[in-house]
Amino acid sequence: MTDTRLPRLTRAELTPEQAGLHERITSGPRASGPFALQDADGALTGPFGIMLHAPGLGGPLQELGAAIRYRTGLSDRVREIAILGVAAATDCAFERYAHERVGRAAGLTEAELEALACRTFTSGDPVETAAYALCERLEESVVRLSDAEYAAAERVLGREAILELVALVGYYRTLAQLMAVFEVGQAPPG
Repeated sequence: MTDTRLPRLTRAELTPEQAGLHERITSGPRASGPFALQDADGALTGPFGIMLHAPGLGGPLQELGAAIRYRTGLSDRVREIAILGVAAATDCAFERYAHERVGRAAGLTEAELEALACRTFTSGDPVETAAYALCERLEESVVRLSDAEYAAAERVLGREAILELVALVGYYRTLAQLMAVFEVGQAPPG
């Protein structure tokens, strides 16, 4: 991880509040994922290292992310298609690095991962197609779905999935913006 605007916080440097947040992040469901949450010194990678600098906000933010990743009705494939779509739209190296690994575990092929990175993804599955199309619309600077666009999305996805996808896109855009502002690049291989 390259932090050029925020210092890396190792375990030895953490305040009690930061240490509690570090523990919640590294002992939760993310800990069993296919990418490293911390480096050899125990400093958190990607957006999680940023969250430690403001644990009052970082705690609820990481909890929102955990809810989006682990407690929605979205299939693993749809969730990773949406996250990787945001990563491509925001040019977020860390999210692409991390979620390509998660996407492979969810069954995305190398060709699908490349199409997501190039923003040319297509699918024979109408739910995946509708979810990707909605996420692409949500990437626009001003989002106003027409009644026809909303009805089409609702017909295929349902109201709950639309709400979940809107929250997912907003959350991952927030992470991408945090990493861009604080110049956090791609995590090291691990």
